[in-house]
This record gives sequence, C-alpha cells and structure tokens, in this order.
Amino acid sequence: MRVYVIRVRRWYLLVVLLLAFFSMIPQVRAPLITTVLSRGRLVPIYSVKTSEQKVAFSFDATWGADLTDDILDILKENGIKTTFFLAGYWVDKYPDYVLKISAAGHELGNHSYSHPHMTTLNEQGIAYELQKNEYLIEDLTGQKTTLFRPPFGEYDNKVISTASSLGYHTIQWSVDSLDWKNLSSDQIYERVMSQVKPGSIVLFHNAAPGTPGAIRRLIPDLLSRGYAIVPVSELLHKGDYYIDNAGTQHPGKGGS
Repeated sequence: MRVYVIRVRRWYLLVVLLLAFFSMIPQVRAPLITTVLSRGRLVPIYSVKTSEQKVAFSFDATWGADLTDDILDILKENGIKTTFFLAGYWVDKYPDYVLKISAAGHELGNHSYSHPHMTTLNEQGIAYELQKNEYLIEDLTGQKTTLFRPPFGEYDNKVISTASSLGYHTIQWSVDSLDWKNLSSDQIYERVMSQVKPGSIVLFHNAAPGTPGAIRRLIPDLLSRGYAIVPVSELLHKGDYYIDNAGTQHPGKGGS
C-alpha cells in the first residue's frame, strides 16, 4: 500500500510540474502585418487614410500620474474615449490609475515594460519587453493589448516584425503635441490645431503640465468642426490594408 501511495504521489507531482511548464509558454497570436509598401523596409502606422472626419488622441504614460485625474475628467465630460500607451514600470508604480483608465473605458496600449531603446535588443529581448507588460496589464485589468508604441519612437524591421508576430500593430503618431517639452497649453493647442486632419494620430503625455488645459480647448473645438475623436484601434482599417512609405495606413491591397 505504501509503495502504491508513493507512486501516485510521484505521478501527481509530475502532472503538476508539466501543467506549470505549459502554462509558462506564451500564447501565440496571429501576426498582423499584411502588406507594407516601403521598398523592403517595415513601417509603423503614423496616420490613417480615411474619408471620415475622425482622429485619434493617444496618451503615453511613462512618468508621473498627478494630472491623470484631470485628463480623465475632461475626457469624461466630453464623452471621449482614447488610447493610453502604458510603460510597464508605470503600471507597477500606479496600478490604481491603470484601473481608473481601464474602468473609464479607454483603450490600453503597450509601451514596453522598461522603456528601452528597442532597436538595441534582439528578438527575444523585444518579445520579453512586450510580453512582460502585456501580462501585467491583462492581469490587472483583463484588457488585452493589441497596439504597441515603441519607446522614443525608435523602430526597425526587427522591432516591427517581432511585435507583429505577437499580434501587435506598431503605432507612431502624425501630430506631436510636444507637450513633453513643457509647452504651455496655448502652444500645444495651436500646434495640434494647425496640423490635425482626418486620420491623424495625436501624441500627448498624461503627465505634461500643459496637456489638460490644451485638451480642454481642443476637444470642443475639434468636435465643433465635425471631428470624431476615437481610440487608435477605431481609426485603423481592418482586414486588407497597406502602409505607404510615409506610414499612412490605406485600405485594400497595395503594391510591393
């Protein structure tokens, strides 16, 4: 009887170890790159070709959280949903704000875990940065991330192809508010209004001092001009698309 019990325990331990091993294998999502018209160079999405009067606001969260409540309040007052690209160390430091952003219905994007220079990493390092942050965000909010913004806007074919193999669109921006340079609200407002057009992706930061005041003016003024302000994923074309050399995403099939 004792021998039988020992054997059963050994088999049980083996099953537990195997289950633990397989649970550590990352889930593979279908690659999202379709056709890229760029002479062999992979290009992220900077903007979207669209006949609709819509733009996407996006906020990178890499330092500080003090102004996040103000931004969320302004977005809520105007009924606007946007995309927040979160760095993993920011997620670790401000989990309550991650939950607030998600609970408010905003889209969460992946901005890597440690905000490194991604082009200096190999494929394994890039995948680690993305997946570590992906698991953090999903475990905390239940929200899956499908958009990736490279830190510092740095990318190459290796970065984009690795992100695509993990199921990510790589997203840049076509309008830089330059709020990270501590511009005033008026300067940010003028800069964005002078550059925005249908299909624009606008870059803000959640901790830049001029940002709340700027978006408080930008949102109603853009809405009054007939614009819809949407999360990045709602701006993107689904199905067949191609990206031209300037990083504009077009619907349909492009040349090579």
